[in-house]
Amino acid sequence: MKKICLSLAIMMALFSCQKEDDAQTTTKASRRICASQEVLERQLKENPELATKMAQIEAFTENAVLNQSHNRLVNGKIEIPVVVNVLYKTTAGNISLAQIQSQIDVLNKDFNAQNSDYNSVPALFSGVKANVGITFVLDQVIRKATTKSSWGTRDAIKKSKQGGLDPTSPTTKLNLWVGTIGGGILGYAQFPGGSSATDGVVIDPLYFGVTSNSGSAYPYNLGRTATHEVGHWLNLRHIWGDATCGNDLVSDTPSHNAANFGVPAYPHYSTCSGTPVEMTMNYMDYTDDRGMYMFSLGQKTRMDAIFLSGGPRVSFAQP
Repeated sequence: MKKICLSLAIMMALFSCQKEDDAQTTTKASRRICASQEVLERQLKENPELATKMAQIEAFTENAVLNQSHNRLVNGKIEIPVVVNVLYKTTAGNISLAQIQSQIDVLNKDFNAQNSDYNSVPALFSGVKANVGITFVLDQVIRKATTKSSWGTRDAIKKSKQGGLDPTSPTTKLNLWVGTIGGGILGYAQFPGGSSATDGVVIDPLYFGVTSNSGSAYPYNLGRTATHEVGHWLNLRHIWGDATCGNDLVSDTPSHNAANFGVPAYPHYSTCSGTPVEMTMNYMDYTDDRGMYMFSLGQKTRMDAIFLSGGPRVSFAQP
């Protein structure tokens, strides 16, 4: 188990740019690709002040984690309104309300330990599996036809002036954008601390909500891409820390060599110090949707911290 170290946290979170070897990159091309870390690195280059702001958030978060007995959310339980912005070129891209609602349902199950596979967590990790206790409510759906074949990861989809849709009330509502990203990217999120003008999560329509097991969505057809990305939006890092045996800033998740893919057989041992069993079923790994089904208590504490008074998402917790 890892200990949180603020100086290491800041270096990892704000300045690291982990380059994976060619073999892993080839694997990821046909697997889950989350661009959140790459988007963060671009934002840090474009806005040097963001590094200072995120370092302050990390210091606040570490203090909240170390003083959990004093943590009191503003209204006890967090309920987050969700705005879904659908940008489509084809009929298939204009996803149905039923598919949208299926994604909201998955988020609520996954963040409230109501997912049917929650009890599949191995005994080794049963003591740290968590009911995060955050609920999501569909607030509105906004649709816009577009001529764009793909949006990339430079946030054009979030900007009306670039053909996208500006976020709706981003300081009190979680905005999800659904549009073809391209480049093998399933989704990406903005971490706390970034501009409210681009705050939220982007998901490719192929991987948004629960879809048929057939076709290109499988094995990312159970809505877990959004669970993973909303985890980033709530200040969680990839479980391998975006570095070989890196630090995800959570004390109760074991060190991982790197991202895992598919559905690894349990137990899957790390070659990091102590050779721990990796928590491959954690939502913040890169496993298939059917292979991820838990958050840890440490991750829950980290997410809770951002809603506390003085936290970067306290506006979501206010009545």
